[in-house]
Amino acid sequence: MFKYLDKSSYSLLPIELRNISYNPNSNLIIPNLNLRIESKGITVIMGPNGSGKSVLVRLLHGLLTPTNGSIMYGERNLNKLIRQKQAMVFQNPVLLRRSVLANMTFVDSIRENTGLANCKEILTLLGLEQFQSHPAHLLSAGEKQRLALARAIVLKPSILFLDEPTANLDPSSIHLIEKILKTARDAGVKIIFITHDINQAKRIADDIIFIQKGKVLEYTETNFFFNEPQASETAAYLDGKIIL
Repeated sequence: MFKYLDKSSYSLLPIELRNISYNPNSNLIIPNLNLRIESKGITVIMGPNGSGKSVLVRLLHGLLTPTNGSIMYGERNLNKLIRQKQAMVFQNPVLLRRSVLANMTFVDSIRENTGLANCKEILTLLGLEQFQSHPAHLLSAGEKQRLALARAIVLKPSILFLDEPTANLDPSSIHLIEKILKTARDAGVKIIFITHDINQAKRIADDIIFIQKGKVLEYTETNFFFNEPQASETAAYLDGKIIL
């Protein structure tokens, strides 16, 4: 089903952050972080509000530049060519004030140019085929997020970043997005996904990174994360306690 996805994602693994800090305007958000992501599949990033999750993903994607340190993909420095093998879906996507299909064909023309038929096929996978001629800005929140995911998929990413893409969506939209992400994972796409939803993490994560105050306190397989948390902050977070 995902024949249009790039099969070369694992040439970009491991992803390694070496002595990364992010200190804009003397506001230290990420302090000297070292992290190595080697695993295939879906890596979920969790942590309390303000812990640095979104900043971490933006650093990984190259939207932010670290104050110090380096980010490596398969032993190569993050660069423009590597960024072209990535895509990102935000919680509040910005869509073109064009039709749903035009949003797809415009993005496709920038990088892959896979063609109109491919764009329509991806819209069908995301349950948007009946909205092809509709103005994108008139879609519901769930439909807009599915369109954002469709635009990311048409780029044939090796690595797909998602920053709370299902927050405040209806259950049917969440289910469909999770289904597509699992299919993409099985097709060879590395997925890094931020969520606050513990149940969602249990459903989709292969492993989990727990971050607090810009520091990775835990990085382990999903089963161990929920059943045998090593850090006291992780256990407190899973118990629903406020972490300061």
